Amino acid sequence: MNTQTEPNVTGAASVDLKIVPRRHIGRWVGAAAVVLLLVWLGVSFSRAKIDWPTVQEYLTVPVLIQGIGVALLLTAVAMALGLILGVVSAVMRLSKNPVVSGVAWLYIWVFRGTPVYLQLLMWFNLALIFPVIGIPGLYSGRMIDVLTPFVAASIGLGLNQGAYTSEVVRGGILSVDEGQTEAAQAVGMTRLQAMRRIVLPQAMRVIIPPVGNEVIGMLKTTSLASAIGVSEILSEAQHIYYVNNRIMELLIVCAVWYLGAVSVLSIGQFYLERYFAKGSSSRQLPLTPFQRLKSIFGTNRKALS
Repeated sequence: MNTQTEPNVTGAASVDLKIVPRRHIGRWVGAAAVVLLLVWLGVSFSRAKIDWPTVQEYLTVPVLIQGIGVALLLTAVAMALGLILGVVSAVMRLSKNPVVSGVAWLYIWVFRGTPVYLQLLMWFNLALIFPVIGIPGLYSGRMIDVLTPFVAASIGLGLNQGAYTSEVVRGGILSVDEGQTEAAQAVGMTRLQAMRRIVLPQAMRVIIPPVGNEVIGMLKTTSLASAIGVSEILSEAQHIYYVNNRIMELLIVCAVWYLGAVSVLSIGQFYLERYFAKGSSSRQLPLTPFQRLKSIFGTNRKALS
């Protein structure tokens, strides 16, 4: 007769199990490497032949502040034009009319296929082809007077941006279920009304992040406008260091102003993404910086501990 011994379940349950957290050695090694790299960079810059008082002095020079203002204004104008053209050309691309769709495709193909620097030069020199512009009997003037460097840069950057924004908007529109457009048309809406009231508001969750990156990229691309005579911050800095030979100091000043402007734009992009994410039930809204600090140092942290 075989006798089986049952395991002592009660005794096993009474044993205190020690929970040992997993040691992430790779994380600590990576963190140490990053800290050492930052220390090395800090020491290198502190010992470099950079006149930091000159950097501090030129941070508040009016001509450089005016230059970053011109860059921001040019970014706003070009992005406004690019957004309008992007939405219109995206809707045209999705049209069932082959002529309308073909014109939109041709626009995108041309302006995405040529460098923005080349486009700026072509717009600036448009007076060589059309020396006079106007409406017969109403207005007539010289193209060189109408197409100033700022206007030429705004048109060139805006048209180029519109071609890229068009693909972003088209991707956002296609991310919305086609059944919603069909339901809107079933209740009497036209295709454009459904696009404006139903599709685009939902597509904004997909459109906003890449468009926000395009805005930041546009701010940096405005430095190319100096090639056609626009007095933005980088061209003004070049005019200064050609005289005093403080090249690195002036470039650092430009970098500080660009980083400051990009930081402000990034904050705006964050709150825009958070606003349009309210209608999405699939994921939680991202925490604001204040909420993150509160979760780390505030009452939430005490509750978790």
